[in-house]
Amino acid sequence: MGLAEQKLLSQSVTKSFFQYFLPTLVGMMLMSVNIVIDGIFVGNGVGSVALASVNVAVPVWSIIISISLLIGIGGGTLYSMAMGAHDTEKAQRIFTLSLVLVTIVITIIGITGYLAAEPLARLFGANEETLPYAMDYMEIIFLWAPVLAWENCLSIFVRNDGGPNIAMAGLVVTALLNIVLNYWMIFILGMEVTGAALASVLATVAGLLVYSIHFFKANSGLKFMRPTWEKRDIVTIGKLGFPNFLAEAGTGIFVMGYNIALSYYAGTTGLAAFSVINYLHTFMFLAFIGMGSSIQPMISFYFGAKKYESIKDTVKVSEITGLALGIAFLAIGYFGAGYLVSIFGVETEAIRQLAIKGIKLFFIGYLFMGINFIYMTYYQSIAYIGPSIGITLFRGFILLIAALIILPALFGTTGIWLALPAAEGLVAIFLVLVARKGIRQRHLQSQGY
Repeated sequence: MGLAEQKLLSQSVTKSFFQYFLPTLVGMMLMSVNIVIDGIFVGNGVGSVALASVNVAVPVWSIIISISLLIGIGGGTLYSMAMGAHDTEKAQRIFTLSLVLVTIVITIIGITGYLAAEPLARLFGANEETLPYAMDYMEIIFLWAPVLAWENCLSIFVRNDGGPNIAMAGLVVTALLNIVLNYWMIFILGMEVTGAALASVLATVAGLLVYSIHFFKANSGLKFMRPTWEKRDIVTIGKLGFPNFLAEAGTGIFVMGYNIALSYYAGTTGLAAFSVINYLHTFMFLAFIGMGSSIQPMISFYFGAKKYESIKDTVKVSEITGLALGIAFLAIGYFGAGYLVSIFGVETEAIRQLAIKGIKLFFIGYLFMGINFIYMTYYQSIAYIGPSIGITLFRGFILLIAALIILPALFGTTGIWLALPAAEGLVAIFLVLVARKGIRQRHLQSQGY
């Protein structure tokens, strides 16, 4: 019996949830620390223009992570369903295929992105001040893109195979080493944003090595097989992972939309203020991604094992946890905005005040984000993709873009900061009032409730 089976078949849902959630939460937030640390060291060691430049390059991370999530979550979902149905051979075939796919796709993207770094930087919102720094950062990330994708994809499979603690350990090692390397490369070697990018990449390599420990466990289900190119498997992996791909791709749209809106309404001051908020948002956002990553193996396994009541309990406990997390983040932002801004070495009072105002308004969105990610993950984990894609499209694309167009025209920069809370809030209200008691209940009844 595999690690995941031992846990999920013998424990209560609440105990299993927190065994997955706590290490995953710590791991995801440490993953976000890798990006936030770049901002802290660049802001203090190079300056506000360089800080804004690295923020412009954040969509590169989104591209790499979105593809690795597309394949990793899609494959991980199929893997857990197969393990829940006691089909180990199929699970191992899916694991092998997923790693091969992510290698091929990300290698092509990395080469293309490196060759087209300048036009991509301009597309992401770089101006003449920020372009050189942004290109330096992007070229390093694109060159090492396969390693970054392997780390993200493998962490998903380790978690699906009942190893959330090893997944967390890999991210702890990555985060701690990233701090040391950032200091060394920026402050000692004077490598500026190139050093920040290299620090992130080398630290990720160390995390990848930690994940490899899972393969040597006696009851590990992760085994490589000779790859088989089953069209049905590839299509299903793509379908199941598509909502996560959209969610992460939506992060790129979010960054570009905010950069364009703030550049128009507040210039470089607005871009610098948003760079601070976006680094903080990465930290909070990945916490909710972590919640989704926690319940996905559980729901997929329970679905494969036909334990529908356990699915219902998993959603219930995650709703309570998501709301508590949102309240905590809002309180941190409201009462600690000044301190949060100060750690990034902001140079002018105008940037500082705009960032503080932005944090207090922007963080309202975290009250709703948990509900949205829980239901997106729920539908995805039981292979009911339509509603999951709908949630992602509305919260990350349609409503967000509309809010970024309409609200600033009415309220200036205040409207920009409120765009994300408006989009998240509208989707969450719909889910609570309509989908929670409607779509979910009807679908589970069709599955045997």
